[in-house]
Parts: sequence; C-alpha cells; structure tokens
Amino acid sequence: MSFQVQSRNLLLIFTRNPELGKAKTRLAKTVGDETALKIYKFLLQKTRNISSKVNADKAVYYSVEVRENDIWDASIYQKYQQKGEDLGIRMLNAFKNGFDTDYEKVLIIGSDLYDLSSKNIEKAFEELDNNDVVIGPAKDGGYYLLGMKKLHASVFKNKNWGTETVRKATLQDLIYQKVKLLDQKNDIDVYEDIIDIPEIMEAFINSK
Repeated sequence: MSFQVQSRNLLLIFTRNPELGKAKTRLAKTVGDETALKIYKFLLQKTRNISSKVNADKAVYYSVEVRENDIWDASIYQKYQQKGEDLGIRMLNAFKNGFDTDYEKVLIIGSDLYDLSSKNIEKAFEELDNNDVVIGPAKDGGYYLLGMKKLHASVFKNKNWGTETVRKATLQDLIYQKVKLLDQKNDIDVYEDIIDIPEIMEAFINSK
C-alpha cells in the first residue's frame, strides 16, 4: 500500500509480534507464558487506542514479520519490519526512513507502557518546536519515548540496550543539543511493574 503523507510529524511504534513464549519473557517468569502474552496483547491494544488519536502519521515496526490483518489498521498505520542487528540499529533505520520521507519531526514509542496517553505524545511533538530532542525517561534508566527534528545517529550506537545505563549514555551523546525531558514513566517488564495497576491485576492475575 502506498501512503500519502498527511502530516509533517511521524510517530513510530516498535512492537514485538505477540507469540507465546516470546512476549514479556521476564514477566513470564512470574506469571507464566500464557498470562504474559495476554498482558502484552492488552498493552498492544492500549498502544493502538492512544496512538490512533494522535495527530500525526503513524508507522508500526514489527519485530519479526509484518502482519496485514491484525489490530493495526493498514489505512491508518504504515507497516514495516524492523531491520538491524540490535535495537539501536533498528531504531536508527526507522528514524532514517522517516526523515528520508521528508518528515520534519519523528518520534518513537514502544508498546509496553500502561500510563502513556495521546496527550503525552502530542506534547512531545510540541516540545520539539523549541528543543532539538525530546526524551521520555523510564524508571529503569532507559526511555519510553524519543523524538527529534533531525537524525542524531550517535544515540543509537554503542549502547548496552536493556540496561540502566541507556538514558545516561544517550544524554551524553546529546550534550550539545537542547534536550527536553518529559515526565518519568514505567515500562512493564517484570511482575513488580504491574502490581500497582488494578486493571491488569484484576483482569489477568487475580482472575486466574
């Protein structure tokens, strides 16, 4: 499908293909593979719901393969497969693709955040009016959102992805740029991340 660019802003959404035994593996160590998969599908639906309301073009990047008939409406979401040997290079390629398509602001989110809202994403785009880069810091030392107006390739290289050092190292790469930090939020990776979220606990844990 050929997409007509509607906006000067592009929202990238990185997802994992929801497969048993491959979704939320750290969470699965506590709740089991089936429950972890159900929780991840719930988070995917939530990400779809909030992103669909954002005033920007949108592109979903799949971890394994592009799926045509899934929750991501192909008339709303451009669809691509992630390419690269690690998370950083996969994000770099997605950002480069966006800027090569003449988008002025490109922003990426994941699909495992419970308390991210459409307004949070809209605010991130707005902050790029007066900043070079916007970052949504995650409690684990990484980030849940990253946006920029031109490609800063260094932020995607030489990082220990999945560790608490990522955000600090990223900010070091951007020391000469004007960076806006948004409110801190929490990715859902382990059981401790969901115990204070009644909607998840009641639907998937306490009902077992």
